[in-house]
Amino acid sequence: SANHAAVLHQEDSLDLPLDREILFSNHKGNYKKRIEKRQTKLLKNVAFLKNFLKEDEKILLITTGCSPTPILEQLLTGWIFIYLKRSLFIFTNKRLFHIPTKRNYSYRYSIAHILYPDCDSIQLKGNRLVVGYKNGKKEKFLYIARKEKKKIKALLPTISFEGTPSEIQKRIHLCPRCTKELEEEKYICPHCFLEFKEKDKAKKISLIYPGGGYFYTRHPFLGVSDAIVETILLVLVIVSLIDAIKGVEGSGYELFPFAILLVIEKLISVYHSNHFIKEYIPKEKDIVPIA
Repeated sequence: SANHAAVLHQEDSLDLPLDREILFSNHKGNYKKRIEKRQTKLLKNVAFLKNFLKEDEKILLITTGCSPTPILEQLLTGWIFIYLKRSLFIFTNKRLFHIPTKRNYSYRYSIAHILYPDCDSIQLKGNRLVVGYKNGKKEKFLYIARKEKKKIKALLPTISFEGTPSEIQKRIHLCPRCTKELEEEKYICPHCFLEFKEKDKAKKISLIYPGGGYFYTRHPFLGVSDAIVETILLVLVIVSLIDAIKGVEGSGYELFPFAILLVIEKLISVYHSNHFIKEYIPKEKDIVPIA
């Protein structure tokens, strides 16, 4: 039909190697037009992925979810962490790509992969994708989209974990420019020397400037919110301190709780910034990949 031809034209225009039989079918292996439309729509967000794929690698499935988020971070951030940690997950015949994204699932030049030979198991438990590595560690990716859950459960038993594991045996971030693996805790690509945001600088900016850590890690909404709260607390601390110096009765009792709240707010900002830094945020805003 004309609609089917239009969808296929969109798919081909992505110029990505796809296993269409798997990608556009349901958990029973039957082709569904609605699945083709959704998968095609999601694939538009990862057109850049062609530069990362191996010669004989094909995309089997794409879905949405959230990056691993510690319970403490969930409690400190609240429900908004679901938007801050939004990600795309791409299963290929060789590995699983994890792509942290913006709120609308657009690319923000952060990408990691999980090699199947590094895994002992990959399971879908409820809405969590649990990856068990051969080194004994586990990662839990949250809020996997309901629309792909049955398909993922059908796909996982077909994935082979055989092969030689890497030395790291864990999720590895890739350079968005040269596509090669990055070294953990080192914020410069050892291959093309692309620089990334640094943990020490994020900490320093978080402590000095209200909302600074969030702005540095490119989360302006959180930055504005935190800046307002920190500024109010700072003003209250200064006013209470001035009153205490003047000998105003009870001012000392006001100074202490305001100062404690300001310190806590700063520590939360530092904590969040450290977690955002782990996603390897390039200092450059627009990256041109090396073909």
